[in-house]
Amino acid sequence: MASKNNVPAKLTDEKPTNKKVAALEPQKAFDGGEFLTTNQGLKVNDDNNSLKVGDRGPSLLEDFILREKITHFDHERIPERVVHARGSGAHGVFKVYESFAKHTKAKFLTDTSIETPVFVRFSTVAGSKGSTDLARDVRGFAVKFYTQEGNFDLVGNNMPVFFIQDAIKFPDLVHAVKPEPHNGMPQAASAHDTFWDFISLVPESAHMIMWVMSDRALPRSLRMMEGFGVHTFRLVNEQGVSCFVKFHWKPLLGVHAVAWDEAQIISGKDSDFHRRDLWEAIDSGNFPEWELGVQIVPEEDEHKYEFDLLDPTKLIPEELVPVQRIGKMTLNRNPDNFHAETEQVAYHLGHVVPGIDFTNDPLLQGRLFSYTDTQLLRLGGPNFHEIPINRPIVPLHNNQRDGHMRQTINTGNVSYSPNSLGGNYPAQAKASEGGFTSYPERIDANKVRARSKSFIDHYSQATLFFNSQSTPEKDHIINALSFELGKVQTIAIRERILAILAKIDKSLAAGVAYNLGLHIPKNLVQLNQSFGADADPEFYQSEEFKSSLEKSAALSMVNTPKDSIKTRKVALLACEGVDEKSLMIVQDALKAAGAVVVIVADKLGTFMSENDTEITPNESLLTTASVLYDAVYVPGGINSVGTLCANPDALHFLNQAYKHCKAIATDTAAIQVLEQTYFGKNLPADSSNETVMAEGIIITDDTNTLATQFIAAISQHRFWNREAPRKVPA
Repeated sequence: MASKNNVPAKLTDEKPTNKKVAALEPQKAFDGGEFLTTNQGLKVNDDNNSLKVGDRGPSLLEDFILREKITHFDHERIPERVVHARGSGAHGVFKVYESFAKHTKAKFLTDTSIETPVFVRFSTVAGSKGSTDLARDVRGFAVKFYTQEGNFDLVGNNMPVFFIQDAIKFPDLVHAVKPEPHNGMPQAASAHDTFWDFISLVPESAHMIMWVMSDRALPRSLRMMEGFGVHTFRLVNEQGVSCFVKFHWKPLLGVHAVAWDEAQIISGKDSDFHRRDLWEAIDSGNFPEWELGVQIVPEEDEHKYEFDLLDPTKLIPEELVPVQRIGKMTLNRNPDNFHAETEQVAYHLGHVVPGIDFTNDPLLQGRLFSYTDTQLLRLGGPNFHEIPINRPIVPLHNNQRDGHMRQTINTGNVSYSPNSLGGNYPAQAKASEGGFTSYPERIDANKVRARSKSFIDHYSQATLFFNSQSTPEKDHIINALSFELGKVQTIAIRERILAILAKIDKSLAAGVAYNLGLHIPKNLVQLNQSFGADADPEFYQSEEFKSSLEKSAALSMVNTPKDSIKTRKVALLACEGVDEKSLMIVQDALKAAGAVVVIVADKLGTFMSENDTEITPNESLLTTASVLYDAVYVPGGINSVGTLCANPDALHFLNQAYKHCKAIATDTAAIQVLEQTYFGKNLPADSSNETVMAEGIIITDDTNTLATQFIAAISQHRFWNREAPRKVPA
């Protein structure tokens, strides 16, 4: 019902011929040119800011507009989660290294003798339960600590910042990124008009967009990604002294990603790739591990930095505040029942313990309301805490009764406080007895709908992130933005994004603009005014901000640890007549280094080696693919080599591995297999000799040397430098 200029067309008096369509006609709403209202018809004056005590103070429960908007949003999906619908989980334990009593009185962070049970749920954000694991998306990283003082939920993501600064915009963000309402497409993807329309009009999202368009959005494994609490929290010690804290999870396997082309292929080959990887790692005893890190900022340093600690679109660079690693989490048990545990687990930012408290981050404040409201619908009512996976390990005593699916059978006739019939129990606990007390932060301000001026810098940290990337990582960001915006049909939206990118980095914007065949607009405010959008100059940041740091090493995945191949999946291509020695020496060396070795043959069923030893392959080229492995080795053996040379699937397997920058090794006796590949035609003339290419291809007739060099190459994860100049049609 809209014209090409997005202006609603005038409704006609013609009646639809279909009776069902005609019956629905009076229920239709056509939005265009009207004022924004609440569900009660009240015109809304400010839909960008929640009601706060001062522009930097806490959000108020009084804000009926915020409550109505988020309540409606929370109840839009039944019973699937609105966001983070597709997830996988695991049980584990956490233990602090040394007492952190200097900063907090939370016992699980101060008593080194305590091993705290945890349940962790990883998830994509935008897709439905049936979508792929390999969507370009943020990943949820939520940890439930079952502490001796009650449950503490650290609900975060694999990226340290977020799209928006105020929770009142969360429904808008998710509505924009979800499939478009008129056709339900695309699924689990942000490459469409409504998402980028929203982003182009909300410049505070610029920093987060850099992260989502980076390789961080395509993790190699859930076990190989960082986690962040996103918000700034408080820690409070026994003396009542408070400090600010940012929470980090640092994976001991390092932070690694897959290529975008690879991610798309994996989605077709195995959409459960991340789920399967996590399950198999735990099932085989290769328990994933993360260290809990904290960045501590003393209260007196709250306003010390060029960014606001309460702004969720900002991070604290590790060069300014180093991350202290204070404990380790190990995931050591898979769920027994996916629905009962992974699906029914309920996280909530408001689940804290003494020693951990909130700040006035306006996104955090809104989420404190939203999580409970969501669980009430999704899990059937107020007793979701009684579902086994959600139950604390400490006994519960309160006067809350009844409700849907109540499981506790409370005895006695007292369910109120104060009371005399029950001895006034359950009694309130003093702070000295472990009772939770909120930090007594003094606030003196008017209640307003406003954004703190300290939140106005939208681009400096986005620039810092881009500057911190390696050349291949920058190329990946440019390619990702080009792909995403290439799917956007509205030219004006592309132009607005280009104008925002130009504020981040001119070379970034130029690279994307070239791929899109567009010019970079010079004035973002005028551009939006011409499109009829809100173009408040202050909102679009007329003032220039610059980070005090040129680069931050922690922001690039290049600097992640690369000293292990533990749990890396390596394919050994072998067929009838393989050189058993060439196969077994490399296989044993890889296994000894902790890798998972998979023998891939031309077909299933046993085959014989040159020495007449029976070998049973794990997979066949008919059912597996290169994208599911981290590296490939081709052993010698005349008949095996001949079979692989004549097999198009084997050559495609190797071409894909090369295209995706993985380590490839071959016995010199198998060099002709590589020579049959697209990339192999350009191998050095002396490749038959003992040669190690800087691009991660190892060729030698000394199998022991080959194994050592191959392991070293796999530990580097990828050889991205061969990506741009040598594209392979695989």
